[in-house]
Amino acid sequence: MASIAPAPAAATADPGRPGVSVPSVAFLGRDLTASIVVFLVAMPLCMGIAIASGVPAEKGLITGIIGGIVVGALAGSPLQVSGPAAGLAVIVYELVRDQGLSALGPILVLAGLVQVAAGVFRLGGWFKAISPAVVHGMLAGIGVLIVVGQFHVLFDHRPLPSGLQNLAAMPGRMLGLSATNWQATEFAFAIALVTIAAMLGWEKFRPAALRLMPGALVGVVAGTLLSLVLGFDIARVTVPDSIVGAITPPTAESFARWLDPSVLAAAVAIAFIASAETLLSAAAVDKMHDGVRTDYNKELRAQGVGNLLCGFAGSLPMTGVIVRSSANVQAGAITRLSAILHGVWILAFVAALPFVLTQIPMAALGAILVVTGWRLVSLKHATHLFRDYGVLPVIIWGATLAMVVATDLLTGVLVGIGLTMLELVPHLRRLRLKVFETSEGDAHSITLDGTATFVTLPKLSDTLDRVPHGTAVRIDASRLDAVDHTSAEMLRDWFQRRRASGTRVEITGARGRIATLAEGSHDKK
Repeated sequence: MASIAPAPAAATADPGRPGVSVPSVAFLGRDLTASIVVFLVAMPLCMGIAIASGVPAEKGLITGIIGGIVVGALAGSPLQVSGPAAGLAVIVYELVRDQGLSALGPILVLAGLVQVAAGVFRLGGWFKAISPAVVHGMLAGIGVLIVVGQFHVLFDHRPLPSGLQNLAAMPGRMLGLSATNWQATEFAFAIALVTIAAMLGWEKFRPAALRLMPGALVGVVAGTLLSLVLGFDIARVTVPDSIVGAITPPTAESFARWLDPSVLAAAVAIAFIASAETLLSAAAVDKMHDGVRTDYNKELRAQGVGNLLCGFAGSLPMTGVIVRSSANVQAGAITRLSAILHGVWILAFVAALPFVLTQIPMAALGAILVVTGWRLVSLKHATHLFRDYGVLPVIIWGATLAMVVATDLLTGVLVGIGLTMLELVPHLRRLRLKVFETSEGDAHSITLDGTATFVTLPKLSDTLDRVPHGTAVRIDASRLDAVDHTSAEMLRDWFQRRRASGTRVEITGARGRIATLAEGSHDKK
C-alpha cells in the first residue's frame, strides 16, 4: 500500500492564501499590490502580441482591458489573468492576412458564442482530456513561429507570410547587416539586442527587493530610453489619441461572413484553442496555490463573454495566460480583484498617457516576443514525457510542433489528436473505466476498474474533484489495468494538490505507472 503523506499543516495556515479568512483590508492591500505587478507585466505583452498578430498595438490593449475588468469579474479561476495570448498570435496573423481585419470581429463573436455554449453544456471537463503532449507541442510550434516571425521585426522589417519563409529568410537578415554604414536596420537590431540583454540580465541579477519588477518591462524601458537618447530614426508604436477611437465594431454586413465555411472553421478553431490554452493555464495556476480550485465551466463561460466583447470591439481574442497569472500569484493576490484592477490600470494609462506608448520602438516589442516565443519551445516537457511515458508521447509532441510550423495551427492540433488515438490500440478490448465511490467514516474510498485513458478522463477527474476538501482518500487500483499518459498527468497533479492541502491519500493494489506516480508524490514530502 502506497501512502501519500500530508504536507505540514502550516501550508494551509498562510493568511495570504486564497480561501483563508483574513481581514478585508489585507485582501485589498495584497490585491492592489499584485494588480500593479500584473499591469506592468501585461502592458508590453499586450502590445507585442498585437504587433505579432499583424494588428495595431491598441487592439491588444483593448483585449487586456476587457480580460481584466470583465472576465476578471466573471472568472471561474480566482487568480487567473486573461488577455491577448501569444498562443493565438499566429492564427490571428493568418486570418488578418487572408481575410482582412474586418473579418476578425465576426469570427470572435462566433468563437465567444461557442465558448459560452461549451460552458453552459458543461463541456469544460473534456478540454482536460486533450493530451498534454498535443497542448505543449502546439505551444512549442507557436513559439517557433513567433521567434522566426518576430526575428524580422528586430530589423524593422515585417514578417513574411509563412513560418517556413520566415525561417529561410533569417540568414539573409543577419548577412545584410553593415558594420560601417549604419541605417535603420542596424539601429533597430541594436535596440533589440539591448532590450533582450536588459530583460534577461534583470531576471538573472535583480535584487530581492525588486523581484516582482518584470523583466519585459525593464527591457522595453531600456530599449526605449536608449533609442531616445541616441535619436535613432526607427519604427515606433502608433496608437490613437483616444482608446475609444481604437474600437471598431463589426458592421451588420460583416456578419454575413458567417455563411463562409472558412470563417466558421476559423471561429471553431479559435474557440477550441483558446479554451484549451485557458484551461491548461488554469490548471497550472491551481498548482501554485492551495485555495479555491477552478470551476472550468464557469471559466469557459467567462472567456466566451470576453471574446464576444472583443469581437464587438474589433480587438484581439483572449485566453487565460500563464505569464500574467503566475505573476499574479507570486505577487500575493488573494482574490479576483487583482485581475480586475490590472484592467483598470491599463485603461487609465492608455487614456491618460497614450503619448508615452508612441515612444516605444517596434524592435523592442519584437525582442520581448522573441524571448517569449523561445520560452514556449520547452524541450524540458519533451524530456519529461520520454522519461516518464516512453517514446509515443514524444512523437505526438514533435509531430504537433512540426505540423504547426509547416502547415497551420489547426492542422497541427488535429494531427496530434489523431496520433493520440494510437494509445488506445493496446486497450481496444477494454476501454471502459468503472468508478465506485463509498464513504467509510472520515475517509472517502474510490475503486477503479478498467482502463484509464483520455476517453474516460472527464469521468475520473469529476470523481476525484468531488472528494470533500480535507477528507482522507483511499484508492483501490487493484483492478486498474492500464493508464495512458494524459490520465497519468492528471492523477499526478491531483496527488500533489491533495498532499499540499494536508490530506492523506492511500493507494492499494497500484501497479506500473500508478505505483510510480504514488511513490513520486510520496518522495516529495
